[in-house]
This record gives sequence, structure tokens and C-alpha cells, in this order.
Amino acid sequence: MPYRVVMRVGVYIDGFNLYYGLRGICGRGAAGWRWLDLRALSQILLDGPGRGWPGAHPARIVYCTARVSGAANESGQRDQDTYLRALASHGAYDHLALGTYVSRLATAPLATADRRNRPVLTHPGWPLMVRDSEGADSPRATFMASVARREEKGSDVNVASHLLLDVLRGHVDAAIVISNDSDLAFPVREARKLIPVGTVNPTRSYRAGALAGSPADGVGGHWWHQVTADQAAAAQLPAAVGRLVRPHGW
Repeated sequence: MPYRVVMRVGVYIDGFNLYYGLRGICGRGAAGWRWLDLRALSQILLDGPGRGWPGAHPARIVYCTARVSGAANESGQRDQDTYLRALASHGAYDHLALGTYVSRLATAPLATADRRNRPVLTHPGWPLMVRDSEGADSPRATFMASVARREEKGSDVNVASHLLLDVLRGHVDAAIVISNDSDLAFPVREARKLIPVGTVNPTRSYRAGALAGSPADGVGGHWWHQVTADQAAAAQLPAAVGRLVRPHGW
């Protein structure tokens, strides 16, 4: 029997980028996408047409996320904890890299989105006008708003760090990066010099320009893909993983 080379693929997942991306693709109120089996999704991505990676399998899956704070979202924290325990019990990842989840107050000009989701500043106009201290209209003034923001910190750094460490240590022969975060441009570009990289956009937005490139860059064999709702639906964990049951509405 001829010897078959097995390509070890590392999969590096930006958890919040994937979650909010799929929420936009599948629908916030829709069920059937949150209970995601990361290993099954990785295999679906590898099996897609045009990959050109014979003998490839997801040998190392690194899931980068952060724990939701129960102070502001008790049910969300409970559901996430169930999901993380189900992933571990099912063997759906090899390493969990946790960032932090912080709440802060942000102040910024009031704006609306244009057709490409870019901010357009809101200015006064009748019937709501702003006047200066002398009573003159100020139609070019801006409205300022303070809002509470909850932000995840560290996932992009964890994705970049684990990707480059695994590549430089020779632990993987190829990589899949699941994120549309342009901050990953440098580590992805450097990894492409040493191994083939599949870059997966988990959002419905256009691929970040900084993550673009040529299949022939570096060592070659690179590809790009945008996750679909059907792929998410096909990569779900069993409804019950041991005693852990998929949360209602998931």
C-alpha cells in the first residue's frame, strides 16, 4: 500500500467574530446555528471545492473567545458556559484561549449608517436645531452621545499568537484562520510565506481588504471562503452532549 502524506491543519477561530458574523448571516432570532461544532465546521471548510490540500484534516483547533459577564447578561453567561462545556466534552477543540470581556462608557458623535455601513454624522436640522450662545443656528454642530459598551479583548492577539507559534514550531502543515478582522493581516501574511493558509470570512460583509492576497503568495496553495448559513446548520453539535442540552432557541 502506498504511503499517504497526511496534512496537519491548524484551525484558528476568532470566537466573537464568528458568533456575530453568523448572527448576521443566519438571523439573530433564528435557531439552528449557535450550537456550532467547531471540528465539524473545520472539516466542512476543508472539504470545499478548490482546496487542493490532499490528505488534510483538522489536527489542531484553537478557539479564541472570552467569557460573557453575567452582571449584564446572566442568561447569556449561562448559555455560553453550557456551550463551552459541551465543546470540551465533545472534543470540538484542542485548545481554548480566553481573552477578557470588559464594560466601559464610550462617548462619540451621533451617527447613522450609509448603504455600506459607514458612519454618517448627524447634524441639527429643523424641527430640531442647535443654536449658539448668541442665538444663531448651528446646522454644522454635532450631537454627542455617551453609551455603555461591552467589548471582547484579546481574541485577535490569541489567534495571531497561536497561529505563528504553531507554524514556527512545525506543529501544522497548513492553517485555516476564521476571522474577518483586518488586524490579523500581518500574522496571516507571514504565515503564508511558510505554509498554505485558508482565510475564512465568517461574516456577511465583504472580505477585509487587508486579508486579501494571491493563491501563489509565499509557498502558495492559499484559498479564501465566506461561511454560509447552510454550512453552519450542517455543523451542529448533537442536541444533548452527555448531560448538557442545547439552550432554548439555539
